[in-house]
Amino acid sequence: MRHTWRWFGPRDRVSIDDMLQAGVRGVVTALHHVPTGAVWTPEEIGKRQRELAVMTDGAPSGLEWEVVESLPVSEAIKTQTGDWRDHVATWIQSMRNLHAAGIRVICYNFMPVLDWTRTDLAWRRPTGARCMRFDYTDFAAFDIHILQRLGAAEDFPEAVRDEAARRFAAMDDATRQALAGNVVFGLPGAAEHFTLPDVRALLASYAPVSDAVLRRHFHDFLEQVVPVAQELGMRLCCHPDDPPFPLLGLPRIMSTEADYAERMGAVDLPANGITLCSGSLGARPDNDLPGMMARLGDRVHFLHLRNVRRDGDAIAGSFFEDEHLAGQTDMVALIAAILREESRRRAAGREDAQIPMRPDHGQDILDDIGRGGQPGYPAIGRLKGLAELRGVETALSHPLLQGTRS
Repeated sequence: MRHTWRWFGPRDRVSIDDMLQAGVRGVVTALHHVPTGAVWTPEEIGKRQRELAVMTDGAPSGLEWEVVESLPVSEAIKTQTGDWRDHVATWIQSMRNLHAAGIRVICYNFMPVLDWTRTDLAWRRPTGARCMRFDYTDFAAFDIHILQRLGAAEDFPEAVRDEAARRFAAMDDATRQALAGNVVFGLPGAAEHFTLPDVRALLASYAPVSDAVLRRHFHDFLEQVVPVAQELGMRLCCHPDDPPFPLLGLPRIMSTEADYAERMGAVDLPANGITLCSGSLGARPDNDLPGMMARLGDRVHFLHLRNVRRDGDAIAGSFFEDEHLAGQTDMVALIAAILREESRRRAAGREDAQIPMRPDHGQDILDDIGRGGQPGYPAIGRLKGLAELRGVETALSHPLLQGTRS
């Protein structure tokens, strides 16, 4: 695996120096400050490349921008409203500009409205570490009583509705505001920051968009962008829904292995690939991550390795971001499947035999606590995760174990 690290640009509390000391080999970043629907210009792309190429003292870092995460797909494209065709053309031009800068892998998502959803960004663990958590009942309290989405109550089981009402009644104004802020939290330096009225307006725009309609719109998008990516030698990789079950009455079409197979089959070209995120997909008990890697591995262009622990076995339910080797996904089995796929690629002479991987998320531990970094992206917590993942990879790749790995 190619060990990479997500960086949010100069505002990130985790520096280039931190990345190097963690043992990172490449950088995953994006132009978060560029508004969705605008072209990523060669000038802005080059500026970001220069920013990550130097350490704090001006010495060369040796790091390069290897994966884009994310080149945003506008809500207009997803709903096929307004100037959505211009936005597709802009997306393609940005892709061409990234190619000209030497970047070959683009991660993106097709999630309506919110890129990801959590109810607590610093949930305290028994050790004192902090992690992100999605609490299904707290989310119901937000959806029904804070956002007051029409028809929200019908989307939750009666027991969840009742407990959500009790929790909401016990919350003071500060707690309610904090919950709402967590649910609509954005990336640092992002061009857009959602308010509750923004979310309500966006939800209204999706009223005519069913699962089937969103699937058709996604296929329309793929039919336009994938052939260009294939011609350029780019690898596009769609990130799964996070969490991978319906929320806010919105369609979810990238939550299961069947979803991925359908999207890839819609435009059956190697450039149309997958971001295999073990944390997002692992929030559903019916997703078999090692099996998905084995069956879909030919199209896996990017890896997010993290682990979650679910509170139960329901498809839609609560979970928290566990340590990388401690959650309910068998990370050793998953990495073994990844290494088998990389071995097949090397035997076939593929130039993408080494799949870029980043240790996704991490618990705030030690000096991460109080540092004020991006939730889920601490320095020390991710370093620990990367070290654990690298240890598993090293052990499974050792000659002593080559004969035992099947």
